[in-house]
Amino acid sequence: MKTQERSSHVILATHANLRYPESPELNWGDSSPDSRRPVIASQTNPRARNAIGTHSGSYTVYRALSIASGKFPTTHRPDLHNTESPVKIGPYPAWLDPTKIVTLDPWGLDPKIHFSSWFERGYDVRPSIAVTQAHLQIPEIHEAIHAGRLKTDGKIIKENKDIKVTKVAIEPVWYLPGMARRLRVDEGVLRRTLFNEAGGMYPELITRPDLKVWLPPIGSTTVYIFGNPEELANPAAELTCRVHDECNGSDVFGSDICTCRPYLMYGIEDAARTAQRGGVGIIAYYRKEGRALGEVTKFLVYNARKRQEGGDTAATYFKRTECVAGVEDARFQEFMPDCLHFLGITKIDHLHSMSNMKYNAIVGSGIQVINRVSIPEELIPADASVEIEAKKAAGYFTTDEKKDVEELKNVKGRPIE
Repeated sequence: MKTQERSSHVILATHANLRYPESPELNWGDSSPDSRRPVIASQTNPRARNAIGTHSGSYTVYRALSIASGKFPTTHRPDLHNTESPVKIGPYPAWLDPTKIVTLDPWGLDPKIHFSSWFERGYDVRPSIAVTQAHLQIPEIHEAIHAGRLKTDGKIIKENKDIKVTKVAIEPVWYLPGMARRLRVDEGVLRRTLFNEAGGMYPELITRPDLKVWLPPIGSTTVYIFGNPEELANPAAELTCRVHDECNGSDVFGSDICTCRPYLMYGIEDAARTAQRGGVGIIAYYRKEGRALGEVTKFLVYNARKRQEGGDTAATYFKRTECVAGVEDARFQEFMPDCLHFLGITKIDHLHSMSNMKYNAIVGSGIQVINRVSIPEELIPADASVEIEAKKAAGYFTTDEKKDVEELKNVKGRPIE
């Protein structure tokens, strides 16, 4: 296929006759990558595109700034030599089931292998999934080794206390018909709502019903695998899993108002321990900051909680979020299991999560959960007792007794400082 120079001519998505012979029609969930055909969202040849949006999610805007400043060549195509995954992942039966995976493209891993003939014909097919290996240096793991809960083995945990992991980065690739079915809404309603709530940013959602895939400008998902990744698809292998939604303040900076980092660290510790027993562990890290309400909203809620009459109490924990944001939680966990299906998972022995929404989504997607694990009480920071007791009382999974309304009023956090 003939490649083209990027033109400065602006092609509006509302123009008629934007379908071109070069643009391959997607058959989502088809039996092979060649018959499914590649998702093409690169801009080097607009006539070949078959998706709305473009690669890199929220980083698209930074790329645009670099291009506008003249520092990024618009015609650049990535050299994918030696970029392939160091471990084998898939294909698994779920890759061929259009109901199991609708928010990522499984064939977006190593497209140079899966779509070699398309590359030969000049198509600019780009990865939306990448796999690499790394060592993690985590203070809490050092503490667990010192306390005797973990040991160095030279394989999973190195002699210097680093943990060896496989990392999987997954860009969102949304198959809109499948998402609409899972949400039990009409595809047209879904597309119209996405268009309106994005401020009209993607008119193709309305004007191009033939384009069924959207790469939204949102953060990616990262999976950390402890042990042999191929064992994830083995139902006989013991599997420990923590599905974790981003909390930058706690996860990165150690803020003590919530249990996010302690829960994450405990999940990592148990995942490593499971791998040392011959099983495999994973941490799936989703970019859904502040219950998908964002960090600005979250900080506003913190202030409202700390300043309210009676102080920050477990009795009003969820109410303050709803007052500021209009809803207690904006997350929809129905799509969360997609990355588990991408990895071939059919059974989880130990699920680290209090969330019934997460548990129900995983089980509802056909993955068996044997055991649910809650955070040990000694790992809960004092100021986070408000969150944890409110969640227990609201019906989140726990083996502890739930406090009544009067008891919840007595569970208080620090005043604002």
